[in-house]
Amino acid sequence: MSPMSNPKYLLGPMRLSFLPLTLSCVVLGLATAIWTTDGVSVLHFVLALVGAITAHISVNAFNEYWDFKSGLDATTKRTPFSGGSGTLPEKPELARTALATAIVAFSVTGAIGVFFVFVRGLAILPLGIAGLLVVITYTSWLTRSPILCLLAPGLGFGSLMVMGTDFALTGQYTWTALVASFVPFFLVNNLLLLNQFPDMAADRTVGRKHLPIMIGRRASSLVYGGFLLATYGVIVLGVALELLPKTCLLGLATLVLAIPAFAGAYRHSENVEKLIPFLGLNVLINITTPVLVAVGLFIG
Repeated sequence: MSPMSNPKYLLGPMRLSFLPLTLSCVVLGLATAIWTTDGVSVLHFVLALVGAITAHISVNAFNEYWDFKSGLDATTKRTPFSGGSGTLPEKPELARTALATAIVAFSVTGAIGVFFVFVRGLAILPLGIAGLLVVITYTSWLTRSPILCLLAPGLGFGSLMVMGTDFALTGQYTWTALVASFVPFFLVNNLLLLNQFPDMAADRTVGRKHLPIMIGRRASSLVYGGFLLATYGVIVLGVALELLPKTCLLGLATLVLAIPAFAGAYRHSENVEKLIPFLGLNVLINITTPVLVAVGLFIG
C-alpha cells in the first residue's frame, strides 16, 4: 500500500492521540463562559473547538517536520509519550505532506481567528496573534530558550486556549477565565517538561536548550513538583477569591495521581525506563484536572 493512501502515515504527524488535551482545555473555557454568562452560541463553541484542534495539529505537524529535517529523529529513542510519531523516519517521502498538513491546519486556525475578530472585535486579536506565534515558532525558535520552552506550552494550552475559548463565547475578558486558565498553564508546562527527560541527549545535538539540558533532570523534577503545587494552589485560591465555585475543588481529586507522579519523576529522573509509567500518569493528570474543574463550574 502506498504511504499516501495509508491513513496511518497521513495521520501520524497530527499525533491524534494527543488531542484529548485540547478538548479538555476548550471544555474548561466553555465552562468558564457558561458560569459567567446566561448562555453561549453552539456555533461559536464548535468553531472555537475546531480552531483549537487545528492549532494543536499544526504545532504537532510542524514539530514532526522540523525534527525530521534537523536529523533529531535519527538520534531520538521514542517512548509512548515522547520522541514524536516516528512516521517520517519510517516514510521520509511524506515530509512535504507533513509540512503541508501543518500549513493547512495553521491556515484553518487563522481563518477561524479572523471570523472571531469580526464577531467579537479587536480585543480578541492579541490572544489570536500570540497563539499563532507559539504554533509557528515553538520547534524552530522557542526550544532554544530554557524559559520560553518551559512556559510556551502552558501559555498556548492554558492562557491562550482557555481564555480564547471564553472570549470567543462571551466577548469579554473575565477573572474567572484567567484563574481557570492557570490550571492547564502549569500542567501543560509540566507535560512537556517531563517529556523532555528521555530526549535530553538527542535534543542537545540539535541546539535545543530546554530546562533538563540546562539544569539537569533531578533539578527539573523539582520544578515539576513546584508546578504541580501551583496548579492546586490556583484552584484553592480561585475558590477563596470566589472567582470559582466551591465545586471546582473537584480538581483537587487528582492529587492522588500528582503525589506519586512527582515522587516517581524525582526518584527515577535519571532512569528513562522506570520513568515511563510516570509520563503516562502525568498525561492523565493533564487531561483529568481541567475537566474536573470544568465539571465544578458546570454544576456550581
